[in-house]
Amino acid sequence: MPRNATNISRRHVLLSLSALGSVAFCASSGQAADDNKATDDKAPTNIQFALDRAVDAIAAPFVLADARGLYRAENLNVTTTVAAGSKEAIARIASGACDMALADLNALIRYRGDSDAATVKAVFVLLNVAPYAIVARKSRGVISLGSLEGKVLGVADRDLAIRLWPALAKRNNIKLAAVKLERISAAVREPMLSAGQVDAVTGFSYLSAVNLRDRGVPADDLAVFRFAEFGSAAYGLALIVNPKFAAARPEAVKAFIRAVTAGTQLAIQDPAKAITDVMTQMENGSRDLELTRLHIAITDNILTDDVRRDGLGGIDAARFEASLNEIAEDFTFKKRPSAADIFDDSFLPGSVGRKMN
Repeated sequence: MPRNATNISRRHVLLSLSALGSVAFCASSGQAADDNKATDDKAPTNIQFALDRAVDAIAAPFVLADARGLYRAENLNVTTTVAAGSKEAIARIASGACDMALADLNALIRYRGDSDAATVKAVFVLLNVAPYAIVARKSRGVISLGSLEGKVLGVADRDLAIRLWPALAKRNNIKLAAVKLERISAAVREPMLSAGQVDAVTGFSYLSAVNLRDRGVPADDLAVFRFAEFGSAAYGLALIVNPKFAAARPEAVKAFIRAVTAGTQLAIQDPAKAITDVMTQMENGSRDLELTRLHIAITDNILTDDVRRDGLGGIDAARFEASLNEIAEDFTFKKRPSAADIFDDSFLPGSVGRKMN
């Protein structure tokens, strides 16, 4: 099999970040399935895969699956493109424009909350704990979650953390009306907090907090309030699959998950080496920044107590129900989904293969 059978296209990443906002869209999964059926059984299965954002440290499992030949070993030909966030990634899967994608599980739950939604499901959870966080400046008087009352909280466009803020505030006896929300562009989220134009921002712990330190904000002036530390049960990023592709190519879905599981295990075992591969897929990235990002994600979001006990990729039904209750504080379900509506564990490897040694 040629070395370039799988690749994360730098051109596609650049297109996703261009001023025109154009993104190279995936080929039809239905056509791909038809093409695969017509080929010899030994031919690789084509999979069109979309990341929810441009390549960074969090994409390490997928970069490693490509760079270390894990996709090839599973006889997969994976083409990776970039969507502009989870909403677009889900839309691509629902329309059949992509076969598989990485997207926020809570965004998928809200999407499936509409009774007319396509039956898109998650098949592997990458971030066992959602990275939602509030990042604040202690020098602005925010030294505890409760001290946000009377302060200005910056909320970026398409921010996902703010959707669970009502549940978090309620659980921790914070008056929502006492915290002023200021809508801002994602591009100025960290600069505004760094300049003291807002007192805190919502975001991901491995993004905003690391970016602020890179902007020169002293680490001891930053307060990072991770939602999970204040009672949130939410899961984070997960692999989702087009239902027609899953039905037509179940073995390919299983093979993709095996490759990603192995890639995740490699990233956990040697983050520094993983970042070396990630940097080859990034433009103008900082190795130190991305390595810090990956260390945080592994510690806080990937290799959790649940994962140490049960292995990578799965969900707990009771915890899932608790996460639905959090979402319901900010979202009205037309049809409240069950765990089986959202997550299909039939594609996962056995638990032994998903555990870390």
